[in-house]
Amino acid sequence: MSPAIDKSAPIVVLTGAGISRESGLHTFRDKDGIWARHAIEDVATPEAFARDPSRVHAFYNARRRGLLDPSIQPNAAHHGLAALEARWPGGVLVVTQNIDDLHERAGTRTLLHMHGELLKARCAACGNVAPCLSDLDVSLTCEACGASGSLRPHVVWFGEMPLYMDEIAGALDACGLFVSIGTSGNVYPAAGFVHEVRMRGIAHTVELNLEPSEGHSNFVERLYGPATALVPRYVEALLAGLP
Repeated sequence: MSPAIDKSAPIVVLTGAGISRESGLHTFRDKDGIWARHAIEDVATPEAFARDPSRVHAFYNARRRGLLDPSIQPNAAHHGLAALEARWPGGVLVVTQNIDDLHERAGTRTLLHMHGELLKARCAACGNVAPCLSDLDVSLTCEACGASGSLRPHVVWFGEMPLYMDEIAGALDACGLFVSIGTSGNVYPAAGFVHEVRMRGIAHTVELNLEPSEGHSNFVERLYGPATALVPRYVEALLAGLP
């Protein structure tokens, strides 16, 4: 277990696909993951959308329907982080690379989706973002501006800048504990967050992962196993002694 953490210090938690995998969602980068079955340049770039929007919509429509399947539910790791946020005096920010809504469903409220959200659509014409629980296609119009064929999934594609980077940088600069959960450590800029925190020399850094990430050596503390086992146990230890 980590050294005593100042309970008045904020915590930043970075989550990746590994935390949602145990809820039944397919990851993107595993050997049998989504990118092993679909070419990135065909479905996950601005150029792909410009070239064949129907194909891109079909790809994300399938992901959206999968996420909305009643069998997909938050797991013990998601619930553990929600409990940590509810009780930690210094505050907790969850920064997720995931585009699902499992953190929200578990009760997390202070959350930044740096790669966007699958259950929202964005208008390429006016920038309006709105909830989206059904299929998108090129025939739809934006409710905000009336543009036709301009709606796209509210996700960050390859070649686009992740969201909320200024807010994330500020939180990393102020945190007393940085925890990375279920990440591969090879997707930037998220993979560089631990280095940013370590450069300050103040915050404790922890990796909770199924196996060592590519950047595992950058973490002071490293624990490996299923997120559904590690996260609740780690949260319980952090909260020990709190009223």
